[in-house]
Amino acid sequence: MTDARFDELIHPSTRLSLVATLAAAEWAEFAFLKDRLNLSDSALSKQLTTLEEAGYVATERRLAGSRRRRYARLTDTGREAFNGHIAALREILADAAPAEGPPV
Repeated sequence: MTDARFDELIHPSTRLSLVATLAAAEWAEFAFLKDRLNLSDSALSKQLTTLEEAGYVATERRLAGSRRRRYARLTDTGREAFNGHIAALREILADAAPAEGPPV
């Protein structure tokens, strides 16, 4: 079971979407992330750098055909932080769930 821990670094919507996308894949190419999240190159680079500096994401450049492409993945620390954040959000939502019956 994952310990619930709200993570301020992951919580902003762009980073949460980025981390959630990375959580679903082993590695993701920069161009895929950019298109999926509808971000500019610079905005995605900034988010990846922030997460990489925190130890949540690892990036590497790989040769694909004749071009070098950038790839990203969640680290074990990043996956643990994401899972803890999701658990914390679930707790918050469970506490906010209305009681059965019509609203008062």
